[in-house]
Amino acid sequence: MEAQKNGEGLSTYLEKLAQELPEVMKNFHQLHEAVVSDAALSAKQKELIAVGIAVAIRCSYCIANHVAKALQMGASRKEILEAISVAIMMGGGPAVAYATEAMKVLDTLTAEG
Repeated sequence: MEAQKNGEGLSTYLEKLAQELPEVMKNFHQLHEAVVSDAALSAKQKELIAVGIAVAIRCSYCIANHVAKALQMGASRKEILEAISVAIMMGGGPAVAYATEAMKVLDTLTAEG
């Protein structure tokens, strides 16, 4: 899976972005923290939504990140798979292809499959 293989490169360039666009990246981080905190929806529910969106928009890095975070928040395999199913419904064929990436991450992180 390309996103996981290139995770180190992603970290390097995120750090570079933070150095060269400090205000933008600081504000993005603050937005992220505000959005994923518990409110009317739990942080876990929000991560499940993010999994679905990541698959639907075909973002490999996002898939790897949000599947892992959903697991950390206590999401079950079944919950993650249902979020993936919503993405397939909304994203059609391309989402099906990227759903396989989400499955690979889920299998790797839960040692199933």
